[in-house]
Amino acid sequence: MIPKDPLSQLKDIHLPQTGGFWPPAPGWWVLAFALLVAIAILVWALRRRHLKNRWLRQAKAELAILEHSGAKEPQWFTQINGLLKRAARERYPDENPEALSGEQWASYLLRHLPNERIAQQPVVDALVNSVWQPHPTAEPALAIEFARTWLEAQKC
Repeated sequence: MIPKDPLSQLKDIHLPQTGGFWPPAPGWWVLAFALLVAIAILVWALRRRHLKNRWLRQAKAELAILEHSGAKEPQWFTQINGLLKRAARERYPDENPEALSGEQWASYLLRHLPNERIAQQPVVDALVNSVWQPHPTAEPALAIEFARTWLEAQKC
């Protein structure tokens, strides 16, 4: 027997199922991997920079304490010079700055100051020489300002 209408036995057209959002296409996997690598490199670089400049943050904190206790005494100027020497040792370990004193130390400080070297010469000389003078000639405010400028110039 032949059916009456063979077209009635046909089924309607079915569209294929959509793939959904998971699993993503290979291009998305590559993009996600590249993004993770970029984030990891960024975190590593920021952490390295943070650890590399830890000495600078500590020096600035100690400078703030010295600023509040500023006195025109040789001991106070010894503390500022000690702070600058410790910072210089951390920033330039191969140059052995902790062994310098007097004119050598003053020229070292000025050599590592990128600008305003000539303007800072009297302040540096007074700062370095005030360690040995019974009545220091340097002004604590100028010494603090120079130390802050010098530390800022040493950023990595």
